[in-house]
Amino acid sequence: MRFWDTSALAPLLVAEPRTARARELLELDPDLAAWWGTPVECWSVLSRRAREGALSAMDEDAAAARLEVLRGAWYEVLPSEEVRARARRLLRLHPLRAADALLLAAALVWAAGEEAAEFVSADGRLCAAARLEGLAVVRL
Repeated sequence: MRFWDTSALAPLLVAEPRTARARELLELDPDLAAWWGTPVECWSVLSRRAREGALSAMDEDAAAARLEVLRGAWYEVLPSEEVRARARRLLRLHPLRAADALLLAAALVWAAGEEAAEFVSADGRLCAAARLEGLAVVRL
């Protein structure tokens, strides 16, 4: 099982240059974990692309349906005081936005110190912080 951030899940929802690599990773290990707020971040990506005209209403609906299929299969790290406390620590140490700190904190709670825990992302800043926090980073 790998922990996927929004930048890694988005290519599974809409076609983009990283789609083939994301699908390959998912085929190799179809068990995934995600943060509780990830669906909201994904909806944000889809809505922004639709507003910009890069995604039709029909394509946005199809992508949202794909997200629901993924959500039905993933392990979701729920909000907790532990996630919030870790996010606060991460914000002090790394140049992260609030949502990214919460996502990375959720990944760390999920990993629970396991050395082989993999974090999938296309976000360079988040990958760097995840690596420094001891996660094995799989960069899209």
